[in-house]
Amino acid sequence: MTPEYKKALVSLLYNLADDNFILAYRGSEWLGLAPHIEEDVAFSSINQDMMGHAVMYYSLLETLGEGPIDELAHRREATAFKNASVLELKNGKGDYLHEPKFDWAFTVVRSLFFSTYKKERLQAIRRSNYEPLAQAAAKILTEHSYHLMHWETWFVQLMTSTVEARRRMEAALIKVWACFGDVLSYGAEKKSISANGLLLQEEELSERWLKRIHSLFEKVSYTPNGHPGFSSGHGRMGAHTEDLGQALATLSEVYQSDPLATGW
Repeated sequence: MTPEYKKALVSLLYNLADDNFILAYRGSEWLGLAPHIEEDVAFSSINQDMMGHAVMYYSLLETLGEGPIDELAHRREATAFKNASVLELKNGKGDYLHEPKFDWAFTVVRSLFFSTYKKERLQAIRRSNYEPLAQAAAKILTEHSYHLMHWETWFVQLMTSTVEARRRMEAALIKVWACFGDVLSYGAEKKSISANGLLLQEEELSERWLKRIHSLFEKVSYTPNGHPGFSSGHGRMGAHTEDLGQALATLSEVYQSDPLATGW
């Protein structure tokens, strides 16, 4: 393993781990607030799976000498995180304990977009030349297919139901579309990640995602404007929103009070 290869691998693993870690947390904030009891159970299970996926990636980073899993998740500064910024955004106004006026349409669209990209990324990673990562991707895919099916179902139902549901969904689509370019980015090691055989080129993976998303848009007669942007920042490069700081403070509260406690 050359220094260049390791640097690219570590960068990719942080992208993968931080994406799942942060979005699983935002999803967990819907516990007890989801539209109905069945969704409460289903969404909780999805978030539990995603946190488990984050653990797999952090474990690989630990093996590569990046530090203990708990410290990778709970001791890094916000600027060190490589998750896409759209994944850290709050679910809506208020917070979980004080008048949470969350936006289910935003959660559905964000989850759908990310789950669609995640599947394409996992399928590509299965052919990665770093065998431990390829094996992890194959395992995660067995769970993730159900996650994607879940969000596709919600998306189609809400986009084709009432006028009010359609209005809220289109507002969420505009918001997430404007930020989603960050998810599609590999970050600073973009060229090295593909050149070292860890993952196919960023542009090709983005095209695969776009093709899949546009096929869903066709089902509900929706056409987006332009291309996905970076309106919430460029998290892959360490440029995050204030929402990430809030999320990390909550996630690390117990660990920071007692570092000897078990974090997972």
